[in-house]
Amino acid sequence: MKVKYLGKTEFLVLTHDKVYEVLATEKGWYRIVDDSGEDYLYPPKYFEVIDQ
Repeated sequence: MKVKYLGKTEFLVLTHDKVYEVLATEKGWYRIVDDSGEDYLYPPKYFEVIDQ
């Protein structure tokens, strides 16, 4: 699934309006490889699903 980040840009974390690939959904949160190159869990309220 692809999602677009709607929040404020945070250096080496997430970039506003950037599209990210969701690797997995765990307990309702999205596992995403962020701008640091590592994968972390993020709450879905900060993202818009653009491709399932």
